[in-house]
Amino acid sequence: MRAMVLAAGLGTRLRPLTFDMPKPMVPVLNRPVMEHILRLLARHGFTETIANLHWFPDLITDRFGDGSAYGVSLTYSREEALLGTSGGVRKAADFLGESFLVISGDALTDIDLTAMREFHEGHDGIATLATKRVEDTTQFGVAITDAEGRIGGFQEKPPASEALSDLANCGIYMFRREIFDYFPAPGTSKAAKAGDPDGFADWAMDVFPRLLEGDVPFYSHEIDAYWNDIGNLTELRESTYDALNGAVEVEQVGELVDGFRSGEPAADEGDLDGPVLLGPDCEIGDDVRIDGPAVIGDGAKIGAGSRLRDVIVLPGAELPPKSVLIGATLGARP
Repeated sequence: MRAMVLAAGLGTRLRPLTFDMPKPMVPVLNRPVMEHILRLLARHGFTETIANLHWFPDLITDRFGDGSAYGVSLTYSREEALLGTSGGVRKAADFLGESFLVISGDALTDIDLTAMREFHEGHDGIATLATKRVEDTTQFGVAITDAEGRIGGFQEKPPASEALSDLANCGIYMFRREIFDYFPAPGTSKAAKAGDPDGFADWAMDVFPRLLEGDVPFYSHEIDAYWNDIGNLTELRESTYDALNGAVEVEQVGELVDGFRSGEPAADEGDLDGPVLLGPDCEIGDDVRIDGPAVIGDGAKIGAGSRLRDVIVLPGAELPPKSVLIGATLGARP
């Protein structure tokens, strides 16, 4: 089964970070979130992979190349204009073959893709959607299912008093090729806005409603694995600290310590708190204290005499001497 990594979006809710990089390149534990996804695909045997690109595409191709360093064979589909959540998949249809996986390149997860594939192949559905139970349905589209897991409807971000389900759609899908029979004709997408290309299409507004209208079977595969779509800056911090604490299975690159102190500690500063991840080649001046949770990025420079707590210092960022940084994300423009 081949895979498609969705990597074309603008990531507007992660601005200002995404003014200068695509959302899949935003780092979690000093590695772009898309790198974590590629490594996940490789672990589960999804080695033939394509990614769609639009926003700062060269940053992605320069980083990942042909994918061989990450255990996959990676090719690309460029979108001059964004084609929507499903339109980009249709553009790559010739690559995807008879059965395929679609996964976001900007979500952090350690989903068991092997188990999802077994579920998908063991049912008669044209599609399988990964879902996860959530406490706050107002933040997600939720799937309404029967006892067999067959999907009979959706609600978009319902309040708790109106929610008929707490199964959030994770945006991780497996499809049979017949799914393309249910795409809207070019130029007829209900989700398209003025200026969108004819090939624009959306899963939630165009494709899934047609499956429901035609009584075409498709299913929910409920997962217990970690999943966070990193839709905004708060979720980026949550995902980073979850990864730092081992709540999600991703590679940690660097030295993990229980707090960090350079130089001689002052008598009244008390014990250090952790965890703190020190990225490769970071430079930390004398008399610096870092209390966790904290991530210091690859090549970051922390000036002497500084105090940090509850921070994410992105790769290459610099903090001047004698600075105090608390509860913040520090980055550097390219």
